[in-house]
Amino acid sequence: MRVKLWGTRGSIAAPGAETSRYGGNTSCVQVEGTDGTQLVLDAGTGIRRLSAAIPQSLCRVDILLTHLHLDHILGLGFFGPLDTPECEVHIWGPPSTTQDLRTRLSRYLSPPLFPIHLRDLQSRITLHEIPSCEFQIGEFRVSASLVCHPGPTVGYRIVSPRGTLAYLPDHEPALGAKKFPLAAAWTSGYALAENADLLIHDAQFSAAEYPHRIGWGHSSLHQSLEFAKLARVKNFVPFHHDPSHSDDTLDRMSEDAIHDIAPAFTVTPGMEGKTFEF
Repeated sequence: MRVKLWGTRGSIAAPGAETSRYGGNTSCVQVEGTDGTQLVLDAGTGIRRLSAAIPQSLCRVDILLTHLHLDHILGLGFFGPLDTPECEVHIWGPPSTTQDLRTRLSRYLSPPLFPIHLRDLQSRITLHEIPSCEFQIGEFRVSASLVCHPGPTVGYRIVSPRGTLAYLPDHEPALGAKKFPLAAAWTSGYALAENADLLIHDAQFSAAEYPHRIGWGHSSLHQSLEFAKLARVKNFVPFHHDPSHSDDTLDRMSEDAIHDIAPAFTVTPGMEGKTFEF
């Protein structure tokens, strides 16, 4: 099982961020199984770089969307396999009580926002509303559940014979709580992250910024570390960096939070290009 970060920002970053150590692309993570199974977690602008790196002989890829905010689907139309007749593309996304997944995605993948309609792409596309039970994709056993973030939003738990990945890029488990973390049973996303070998989690704000952004659907780095501690993860990656935060700011946030929380697990900076092997 191989995990690679292709985009780690929470929105389009400021000019020049693409040359920074943390990068400037929005959410996209590649998960590759030992059997060749390819998962893509979210389709932010980072998926464009991923598209250039995957084998042209790829015959199936599964895109798992956490939600349909623009920073998580902006790169979808630029993903090469979607316009490759020989490729089978499965797109998974959270259900909605008002419109199905195809209708919601077609609002972006159609004029005037995009020149091509979703229905006109050349690959064999299958859309899936995320089921409420576990489902299998190649060697991966995948489960998803709704998490605290505006609109229908899920986090994912991906289990392989070699390890477990939890992916919660947009998540506010504290939600203004004066005391955090809460008990495990009352904490959004806990079951997804419990005992994960690798947790990739929202850490958009500093501790000073969060009180002014309660209810936005994102966490401070301090809260994310507390969540990871509660879930007893082995490796933590802060993700969904604020677009205005420079490399120096992100380094300083990490140093301060690690000093204050003193985690017993490994904290690895969420930088584009970072790869994890199980």
